[in-house]
Amino acid sequence: MTSRRNFLKQSLLGATGSLLVPTFLKAFENPNAFAETTDKILVVVQLSGGNDGLNTIVPYRNDLYYQHRPSLAIAADQVLKVSDELGFHPALAPLQGLFDQGYLGVFNNVGYPNPDRSHFRSMDIWQTASPENYLQTGWIGRYLDANCPGCSVADRAIELDDTLSLALKGDHIKGLAMKDPRRLHKAVHNSFFHDVAQHNTADEVNDPSLHYLYKTIAETVSSADFLYRKAGTPAAGADYPQSDFSKKLKTVAQLIHARVPTRVYYVSMAGFDTHVNQRAQHERLLQLYSEGITAFVDDLDKHDRMQDVLIMTFSEFGRRVAQNASGGTDHGTANNLFVVTKPLKQKGFLNNTPDLLKLDNGDLIHQLDFRSVYATILDRWLEVSPKKILPDAYPALDFI
Repeated sequence: MTSRRNFLKQSLLGATGSLLVPTFLKAFENPNAFAETTDKILVVVQLSGGNDGLNTIVPYRNDLYYQHRPSLAIAADQVLKVSDELGFHPALAPLQGLFDQGYLGVFNNVGYPNPDRSHFRSMDIWQTASPENYLQTGWIGRYLDANCPGCSVADRAIELDDTLSLALKGDHIKGLAMKDPRRLHKAVHNSFFHDVAQHNTADEVNDPSLHYLYKTIAETVSSADFLYRKAGTPAAGADYPQSDFSKKLKTVAQLIHARVPTRVYYVSMAGFDTHVNQRAQHERLLQLYSEGITAFVDDLDKHDRMQDVLIMTFSEFGRRVAQNASGGTDHGTANNLFVVTKPLKQKGFLNNTPDLLKLDNGDLIHQLDFRSVYATILDRWLEVSPKKILPDAYPALDFI
């Protein structure tokens, strides 16, 4: 009996991984669990690797930009000009429509004091909102802690991935990492899970962890069926590109249309560490990003949900102002940050143009602390006091 117990513990813990989320999934067993809600929803998009902000939002009137990037700069006649000084990379053409509609806002020069050029440390800083200290909780995780006392598993934050980022980990509550409802449905319909779920021994064992595992598998098998029926079928008329990024956004839209109570979704797109031969790779990534975001916004707009959704796109740092000898750019500091909703209180470029005359050892100097963006979103969108989440006070911004 002991060896059987150990086998089940090891097998179930190893096989289920992120499936051990009964509190979240149990709600799906009750079709009445999800009433219509007007709660605002935040979608965080992470561009992993350090997106080149200067070639994303191009200072096409600045001679210094072209001097620093003789072969990598975007030619002025190719830039999608949306102001007297700044324009979009041509691969971002789909976003220009959102810009013209007043849905898209761009913050320039976003960063934090004493920037770190390590991917891992800088990403941790953005995810924990703490450049000064090494924290084990993320800013969204602390939001969950502050808004769900007594919960053991969160139903308020989902990451569209196989693993959970630090951003969604709180002291007491963690978000849910899930690729999509169809994969979850397929996983729990493995015959092994059904065999365990159908055993009537869950209430008969004395081992609490084994009891929990039996109960979890039984609930997950039952609940995954409802989740698949509720949100597993694409919304009618939704047309998305076939990229992995767009598929994640499509899943987020399905869950939003299904009226699940999730307040925060987290989606990542990798590949932005462009040290070598940047031009073609960066163009492809920006096209995938802009096509995915535009399809997502169109989908939500058609279902009258875009006014309830705010999309925030960030990267852990920008790139150095000068190109390197390999046709790419190296790790930099300040960067641009996108916000999208319907409509913004202020649209377009929301602060100053990057200053290429005043650099710090070849890097842009940040003018806006990213925690002011977080504080504004927490206060005005998620309706929680930033003091509960952020270590210090940061001035609010007037974009939502």
